Amino acid sequence: MSSDTRSARVCVTNAKGGTGKTTIAINVAGALNERGRDVLFVDLDPQGNATEGLGLLDAYDRAPPTFFDVLTDHRQRDRAGELIVEHEEMDVLPSNIDLLQAEHELTIADLVARVKDDPELAVDPSALAALGINVTPEAVSGPHALDVLDEALAGIEDEYDYVIIDSPPFYGKLTDTGIYAAQHILVPALTEATSERAIELLIDQMAALEGQTGITVETMGVVANRVEKTNEDRKMLAWLNEVFDEFPVWEVRKRVALQRAFKAGKSVFGADEQVDMAEVFLDIAAAFDERFGFASDSTHEVTHD
Repeated sequence: MSSDTRSARVCVTNAKGGTGKTTIAINVAGALNERGRDVLFVDLDPQGNATEGLGLLDAYDRAPPTFFDVLTDHRQRDRAGELIVEHEEMDVLPSNIDLLQAEHELTIADLVARVKDDPELAVDPSALAALGINVTPEAVSGPHALDVLDEALAGIEDEYDYVIIDSPPFYGKLTDTGIYAAQHILVPALTEATSERAIELLIDQMAALEGQTGITVETMGVVANRVEKTNEDRKMLAWLNEVFDEFPVWEVRKRVALQRAFKAGKSVFGADEQVDMAEVFLDIAAAFDERFGFASDSTHEVTHD
């Protein structure tokens, strides 16, 4: 077990769409399971791509209470465990269609926190809360309201070694709550020129979040995804290794097996796909185990052709 009192938490995040973030998150979770770890997968993306990719579409359409209520209503914060769905490789806290309203609600909650923390703003918190659905001034305390996922996980994480959070593909309060809860990030990135700006924005966003909340966000590494053998790929890999020179940069090459596994609602390990990229995800999982204190007791060694 990890030496920490809580589960090891990692948020997989990049605001640039199309990086394969969800596929990376699912396969990292699958690799951790392959190493014998108990994993809770949290789908924080309102689009529910991971929920769909794990074959749990019924959960996405379930009636309230949903993940939205857990995040936005302090009276239902302790009901996260009721929403968890079992998957053969991991437990899943699924996304839900109601989560589409969460960004608005969390933004209002954060504004309420700010005006309550700074009386000089002379804004009535009740007037702000009236613009939301579940927000109440008395439910918000402290200088921000980004701790809602952290609080929700606190009541259920004792059963898990890891919590892997798949964040939305945009910067906002939902993404901030995921990063705040995890305080460790894994960054998927495409090896194309447009990734440079996305990475620069990510670095700026982490600095802003740390400044607002006082936390320190640790980068676990970068996953260069869908790598091909082109000059642009080689140039971008060199750039990523330069920017993240203190962190590992793993390379995942394009493989149809990853898409087949996703369509089957599993990681490549659950789908029993014989693919060389499985070793990359096992390397990531091994690095996580070492960072969080699991390496010394890992007994599950796996080899793939």
